[in-house]
Amino acid sequence: MQFLWRSTSHFNLANLVTMANVTCGLLAAYFITQEQFILASALAWAGGAFDIMDGKIARKYGLSNEFGVQLDSFADFLSFVLVPVFFIFQAVYTHLAGAELVITAIASIYYVISGLRRLIQFNIQADAGEVAKYFTGVPTPLGAILLWLVWLGSGFISWMGVLALMILIGALLNSKVKIPHL
Repeated sequence: MQFLWRSTSHFNLANLVTMANVTCGLLAAYFITQEQFILASALAWAGGAFDIMDGKIARKYGLSNEFGVQLDSFADFLSFVLVPVFFIFQAVYTHLAGAELVITAIASIYYVISGLRRLIQFNIQADAGEVAKYFTGVPTPLGAILLWLVWLGSGFISWMGVLALMILIGALLNSKVKIPHL
């Protein structure tokens, strides 16, 4: 079991916690396809908890490595970019057809590409184990939280309001806005 405590191990404790985040993201995507949105939401939030824990474990026990940085970004892409967009699409946009459906699909793709670009840029600038004082642009976990809030409010705003907010949050992912690192 020493592999759990070696920074060189792909299966150290921090990376296993990140893999739990990936598992939550995959399960959330499945339950979205089954229209079990509450369970999907709970799994997405559990993935968020694992995302917080993996970084804390990696720093506390010196388990950070390049593999973990890449794995964490993959987990973030799945849990905080793909799953929320898929969730919004299935929960809010599925009744649309024609041009409306095409517009929402384009906006969803824009959000996914924005999130992917943000994660790649973060990886290019990040060093394993280092934590910056501020994020430049909205981090993908915060973007996911904002999208979940949009979904919660979707009963009060039209699909066009959801669309506008999705585009705005997508733009904020790659903005110059400074967000303090917690």
